[in-house]
Amino acid sequence: MIRTKSVIVPCIAALASCWVTGAEAADKVKIGFVATLSGTNSVIGIHARDAFNLAIEHSGGKLGGLPVEVLLEDDQQKPDVARQIADKFVEFDKVDVVVGPVISSALLAASERVTSNKTVMIGPNAGPSPLAGDKCSEYYFSTSWQGDNLAEAMGSVLQNKGVKKLYVMAPNFLSGRDVINGIKRYYKGTIVGEVYTPLNQLDFAAELAQLRAAKPDAVFAFYPSGLAIQFVKQFVQSGMKEQFPLYMSYSVDNMNLPAIGDAALGITVTDNWSHIGGNEENRKFVADFMRKYKYAPSATAAQAYDAGRLLDSAIGKVNGKIEDKKAFLAAIKAADFHSVRGNFKFNTNHFPIQDLFAGTVVKGAGGEPVIELGDAVMKEHRDVYAAKCPLK
Repeated sequence: MIRTKSVIVPCIAALASCWVTGAEAADKVKIGFVATLSGTNSVIGIHARDAFNLAIEHSGGKLGGLPVEVLLEDDQQKPDVARQIADKFVEFDKVDVVVGPVISSALLAASERVTSNKTVMIGPNAGPSPLAGDKCSEYYFSTSWQGDNLAEAMGSVLQNKGVKKLYVMAPNFLSGRDVINGIKRYYKGTIVGEVYTPLNQLDFAAELAQLRAAKPDAVFAFYPSGLAIQFVKQFVQSGMKEQFPLYMSYSVDNMNLPAIGDAALGITVTDNWSHIGGNEENRKFVADFMRKYKYAPSATAAQAYDAGRLLDSAIGKVNGKIEDKKAFLAAIKAADFHSVRGNFKFNTNHFPIQDLFAGTVVKGAGGEPVIELGDAVMKEHRDVYAAKCPLK
């Protein structure tokens, strides 16, 4: 049995106008927010939840002028639980919008339930290839990335660096294989090892021994959140950091850098956003986020914040008449809002067209490890799966 939590975001809980009773349903927007909030990867869901709440706060406690009711659920990173939550959201709660899940397997399980019900869905983190391709939907929008994108940028980096022999590692699930496919799309050297580990594996001793024997010129690894903490620390402890340069995407960021610590120094990463600098919207977002939550936001947080700002803009454009689905969908697709990433627009498959950057983990001003991004390695990048999406 799934336990439902109907919440008002903390930033607006004191405002009586933010809570609306069932009798006034037409005068509010009801959002079902589902994310992984427990277990190894809970930090991903927490970043997304906190940032989405902040977006509502920055919109004056409303979205597009409408009071907001948020139903918060934890999918526990389990596809079957995500599917049950999606059913409850659309059939029992009658939500107007679903935001999440943040893990690809949970997102795939929930998305069909939501979009087949003609309910708007916003993905703030995961980007599985089917949703960008032949399973795209006019009701699904991503404010993050397609799962190959940052790996494609890294493949370009590795190719330009002249790496001849590469060893690749990732968890054995859809996103892991999407990421490795992204590397292969732009890296044309020799892959001397391609290893997929169980998603819950935390001990990489055997795989690291195989890696050492392969003697590559460089290593690319994708391990999200808590898995990256274990992998990077074990990689450094094995003494291989000095032998084999480590490249990572979707792995090392503000969610886990404090836990990884100096072991992350020197790792090359790719990303679509930085918490350092940027435009006025980004500086305000980062400052207010750190003031409110006492930790630095990640790209996942930035993407969830953009999801809230996107909804605020789209609901405002239709004057709160979200029951007019055609107009509401068109307003979302227009993406007429100020993104923390600068210019933001959707491709035909409703995934972002965006700049991608390479960077390095270095010592920050206070001695802590930070990611310092360089120039864009890919400008206005589009994913390859849009060609399979029938949307125009």
